[in-house]
Amino acid sequence: MLTYQEKRWWSVRIQSFESKEHFLRYAGRYIRRPPIAQRRITCIAERSVTFWTKDKRLGRRVEVQCKPHQLIGRWAQHIPEPYQHAVRSFGLFAPRALRQTSAAIFAILGQERRPRPKPRPWADPVKRDFGHDPLLDHTGKRMKWVRRLAPKASR
Repeated sequence: MLTYQEKRWWSVRIQSFESKEHFLRYAGRYIRRPPIAQRRITCIAERSVTFWTKDKRLGRRVEVQCKPHQLIGRWAQHIPEPYQHAVRSFGLFAPRALRQTSAAIFAILGQERRPRPKPRPWADPVKRDFGHDPLLDHTGKRMKWVRRLAPKASR
């Protein structure tokens, strides 16, 4: 799979964006990044994979060579366990930034923000899944809320 991906054409030019809208639509598809960028992988061979990383002690790029199963092991460390949270977005599309910049984004796109949809009534999925309306009484009339009855005191 990695060899196939290495042979694909991945070049993206900023100059090719027609407008701000085009860029925002493009960037919106890629808000979650992989743990190692494709451009850092320099060589994929039968028995080894070479990629570069930043060595903070030396203050420069260093090429790392490892076996494919080791690379997959390193990559797998970044996959969260079930029910663990991960950073889902970054930059312009991060939740914190989006709260501040969403008005500007909609203005750039020339669109108005749609209102949040109203929650669906609980009876709708019951009607859909079980074929009967739970809000109809035994005579077929629509029930309505009157009051709550207090529980009886136990002796």
